[in-house]
Amino acid sequence: MKQLVFVHGRAQEEKVAATLKEEWIEALEEGLEKNGLELPVPRERIRFPYYGDTLYQLSRQVPPGQAAEVIVRGAGADAEEQAFVRAVIAEVGQQAGLSEAQIAQAAGAEVIDRGPLNWEWLQAVLKAIDRHVPHGSGASIALATRDVYHYLKNDAIRHVIDTGVASAFDPGVETVVVAHSLGTVVAFNVLRHIGAAQGWKVPTLVTVGSPLAVTRIRDSLGKPIARPECVGRWINAMDERDVVALYPLTARHFPIHPQDFRIENLTHVRNKTSNRHGISGYLDDALVARAIHDALVA
Repeated sequence: MKQLVFVHGRAQEEKVAATLKEEWIEALEEGLEKNGLELPVPRERIRFPYYGDTLYQLSRQVPPGQAAEVIVRGAGADAEEQAFVRAVIAEVGQQAGLSEAQIAQAAGAEVIDRGPLNWEWLQAVLKAIDRHVPHGSGASIALATRDVYHYLKNDAIRHVIDTGVASAFDPGVETVVVAHSLGTVVAFNVLRHIGAAQGWKVPTLVTVGSPLAVTRIRDSLGKPIARPECVGRWINAMDERDVVALYPLTARHFPIHPQDFRIENLTHVRNKTSNRHGISGYLDDALVARAIHDALVA
């Protein structure tokens, strides 16, 4: 019998892992019910490696209402982190189709110097996202981007998170992996770098709400972007209204090697959560739930 590993995203600090695991399972069961199906593995075959408190240390000193401004200003951040965060925010604004008039209105005045080097312009982009992008949240985007940066660039944080996620796998045991948001970056990184060497077998990787194809994030993964050797099939699901998952994982946005390997994109998911990014709105989707079920029973 296969086992199932869930890899969560950000904003899970100070929570109980067992409770979070049950929330994921219940959402998946809702999606399965829409297909007339039941959970095909017992709960003890489902693992939920938890690393929420590791990331929490990055933002716990920042008042929630000021988080976006602090991050965009780059307080306490080096030039590389500032460039990374600001580039992602600028790309989100561009893909959201924000006009210069909307950004200027959000700024309260005309911002002459535009672009990622101007924190006032970027702050206006975040405000414009709040006002003009349905279900968008500038603060959430800024926080998520910073967390991705620290995971990719901070060796100590990455080691703690990777070690915790790796503990959920058993060599030689077929394991379906379902990863969400930042968790898709973590899962891809761990599976790619140590999966084959550890003898892991992942017949199917399912990513939902993934920011992997965002330009600055993708370019930070190293080239070429190689399929994890331990992964047989990769399914990526996204709601096109999800501003964290800007692009599907296609050859255009996420060129993966070998070139004949194709990630299967489910782009018609309708995520019911308020920001169209929440994990419950992905797992209770009939298409996503069916894909996970079929991977577990194959």
